[in-house]
Amino acid sequence: MSDHNPYDPYTPPSPAPDPSSQESYRTLEPPAGADPFAAPEPLVPAEPVSALVGPIGPPVPVPHEARPVSQAGGLGVSRVVEEVVAWLKTLASAAVYATLIVTFGFQVARVEGQSMAPTLADQDRLIVNKLAYRLGDPQVGDIVMLYYPLNPEKSFVKRVIAEEGDQIRIVDGRVYRNDVPINDDYVPAEYRSHDDWGPEVVPEGYYFVMGDHRNNSSDSRHWKYVPKKYIIGKVQLRWWPLPEARIF
Repeated sequence: MSDHNPYDPYTPPSPAPDPSSQESYRTLEPPAGADPFAAPEPLVPAEPVSALVGPIGPPVPVPHEARPVSQAGGLGVSRVVEEVVAWLKTLASAAVYATLIVTFGFQVARVEGQSMAPTLADQDRLIVNKLAYRLGDPQVGDIVMLYYPLNPEKSFVKRVIAEEGDQIRIVDGRVYRNDVPINDDYVPAEYRSHDDWGPEVVPEGYYFVMGDHRNNSSDSRHWKYVPKKYIIGKVQLRWWPLPEARIF
């Protein structure tokens, strides 16, 4: 018969752990000076609970910028006004630059008629260099844009044939400058005239001009000389039609 009483609350001790497994156990010693019987400190999260756990229910979107609707509308109108003002400044600057270029630099012109054929044709588009004669004088042979001396509201395109002090005369369509026939190979035979004119001396400050289409041109043979102040500029370029583009 066993001496063990089943009603005895005594519980036999657990067997000692295997010494080979002692490395996996560590005794927690209280720090020096601490009360060994004090209650352990409660575990407190490093961040507030609200920062770690969201509220119950769907998330509430956070607006990027909290401002009254009327203020947002005002800022939008202000931005539109600023952009419009910036565009107006740009357009005004462009208009000023264009005015300066047209007034002092270059001008676009269109040929009307056949008086400069075959060098220039009707509806050719030209670039006129207005600065050229602000820095210098027209030269014999230049193709120029000028105001019509009898009606300065109109403008013509002609070629300079003689300048101040030159004697000019025409015999049977042949032009002589200071008694020397000019080189006008640019005038084909069918464009020549057979008129006579002169001789005359070009006055100071004036020029004698003619169209290359000698038998179909109103020029200095009919309305005499052109004052320098009426010469707008030098025809520098024909840019249209593109296949016929040419620098003069």
